Order: sequence, then C-alpha cells, then structure tokens
Amino acid sequence: MSANGPAWDRKSLERPHEIPDKAQRVRRMFDAVAARYELINTLFSAGRDAVWRRQAVEMARVQPDDDVLDVACGTGDFARAFAEASPRSVVGCDFAHEMLMRATGRSNGTNRWCEADGLRLPFRDASFSITCCAFGVRNFQDLDLGFRQMWRVLRPGGRCVILEFTRPVNPLVRGLYEFYSGKVMPSLASLISRDGTGAYRYLPRSIVSFPDSEQMCGKLKRAGFERIDVKPMTLGIVTIYVAWCE
Repeated sequence: MSANGPAWDRKSLERPHEIPDKAQRVRRMFDAVAARYELINTLFSAGRDAVWRRQAVEMARVQPDDDVLDVACGTGDFARAFAEASPRSVVGCDFAHEMLMRATGRSNGTNRWCEADGLRLPFRDASFSITCCAFGVRNFQDLDLGFRQMWRVLRPGGRCVILEFTRPVNPLVRGLYEFYSGKVMPSLASLISRDGTGAYRYLPRSIVSFPDSEQMCGKLKRAGFERIDVKPMTLGIVTIYVAWCE
C-alpha cells in the first residue's frame, strides 16, 4: 500500500477481510473521511442510522449501574446514544485518531474517550457490564480476536451489543440494495466526502464478503458468549446482535 495512493484498490478489494495489512488500511481510510463521516451516514441511510442505534441501545436494557465500552467508536455517535440511556459511565475507544478527535470535540462531559485498538483493549478483565460496536466489527483485522476481547472485559451477566450491516435475505431486496450500495453510493459519497482512499468502494465489498448472521452467532459463541438475540432491521440491511455473558 502506497502512502500516497488509495488505501483500497481493485486488487485489495477482492478479499478485503483477508489482506494482512487490513488494519492499517482501515485506520488510514477513517482518518481521511472523519470530517464528513456522520454526514455521509445520515445522507445515505436517509437518517435510519440514528433509528438503528436507538433500537440497539433499547435492546441492551441499560441500567443506572451499567458501565459501557463502545469499541471502534468512531466519531462517538453510538457512545452518545448509550449516554442518553443514563448508565453509570460510557467509554469510547478507537484507533483512528481523526475519528476520535471528532468524538472528543462533541463530548458532553459524560463520556470518556481512549485511543486504542479493539484487538488490544487496554482494560482489565470484567471492567464493563456492556460492550458495544456499531458498524465497526466488520473492520477488525481479526474478528474472532475482537469478539474475545469484548467478552474478556465483560462482567458475568454482561452483554455485547453489535450493530452491523448484513446482506438482505430476500433476493429482490438484496439486488436493489447491492446495486445502490455498490454502484450509486460509492460515487456520490466519495464526491461529497472528497475521499481519495477508496473508503466508499470498500464499504459494499466489506459487506458482501462478511460473515452472515448465522456465522456471526457462531463466532460470538466461540468467543465465550452464551445466549444471542438477533434482530434484523430495515428489510435486513442491518442486524442487531445482543450476546450475553453468563
């Protein structure tokens, strides 16, 4: 990967989850699009991204004594949604510096922020009662390790809340959605964000080559989670997983 070229080119997009330097490409990509990241999300989801986050927070059953860790928090929108549910504390961590700077700049004084890799969480075992991640686990270099880390820092009885894009099961819906996400969205999003890294070409490729709901549940169970609740949203283009640590 050239420092001056795109983070994602045609060859790297063939199997984006298998390339050995995926983490470096993801960090560079998010640092480049940080300034307009939330704007793009809102525009190209028609505002549904906020609805998905609120539903995920509701499924987490937040209590006043909960301590929440938002992994790969980006600009902090998921962490802020959890803070609105009034847990005891919310910590957001991300390894993309520019994304985290946007999160800290919008902090209301309740959330705390930490620059850290989700595969090497700098927290003791059993530090939190909720771990969460919105549209971030797809970017892990090692998904299984990421899930093990999210399990490790949970207390017994805690839960892990994952919000992630999925491929719709209905063939017609899938075809329409993948035409939109693979053809229409990348060009317009790249133009609006002024992105030259290939970030919005990576997005659709990272979805179609990512584990489906059944495979995700299998990975969560192998990481140590017991019961997993699954809720598809918006015709199946996103899925919420709540995995319980017994």
